[in-house]
Amino acid sequence: MREIIPNLYTFSNLMVGRVYLIDDGGDLTIIDAGIAPAAKQILAQLAASGRKPSAVKRILITHAHPDHVGGLHELAASTPNAQVIASLEERPVIEGNMTVPMPKPETLPTPFNMGSLPNVRFKPVPVARLVDEGDVIEGVLGGLQVIPTPGHALGQIAFYQPQLKLIILGDTMMRFFGLRLPMLPATVNMAQAKQSILKLCDMDIEIACFGHGEPILQGAGDQIRAFARKLGIL
Repeated sequence: MREIIPNLYTFSNLMVGRVYLIDDGGDLTIIDAGIAPAAKQILAQLAASGRKPSAVKRILITHAHPDHVGGLHELAASTPNAQVIASLEERPVIEGNMTVPMPKPETLPTPFNMGSLPNVRFKPVPVARLVDEGDVIEGVLGGLQVIPTPGHALGQIAFYQPQLKLIILGDTMMRFFGLRLPMLPATVNMAQAKQSILKLCDMDIEIACFGHGEPILQGAGDQIRAFARKLGIL
């Protein structure tokens, strides 16, 4: 586990993607759950840091893709005091009532239109709280604002802390050798995804944490705006 800024950590050496921990004086919040094997790694790293699973009060879900909620069933079962929080659109996927929405192959360019990703249905986990734009998750880093960023997933949300100028983005964009669009074969509406990136350009962001790639610790807003200009949307 590695500290990003005081009270905000990322779990180490997960096979795919990032999972975050917020520690508000022993009151713990986890953001996303990684792929299925990540649950054991998350729990082991909590234990190694002296933190108990019973101290986890919330699991916030940015969106219900296998690399973000694959480990949720085991993680939620091991953190009995945790409330799963997600958007309305992602709820039926998290609760196992529908498969993960994916784009139709015929809507994708070659070679991505040569086949489709497998249908995935998760073991059900109840969503205790639904959130949407304007909602604030109180008591987490002084209050996290919910920012809808649909496109990669129709119900994707980000979490913004205005005083820290911090945003946790899920897969609104990725950071590998610079900023990147979310993966095309797993993005249900790329035009909408670009509009979500444009939306961020009006926000005061200094620190950005991604579902894939290293965080930006300063000047994130300027980098996001430069990326939007490169995309031709700003």
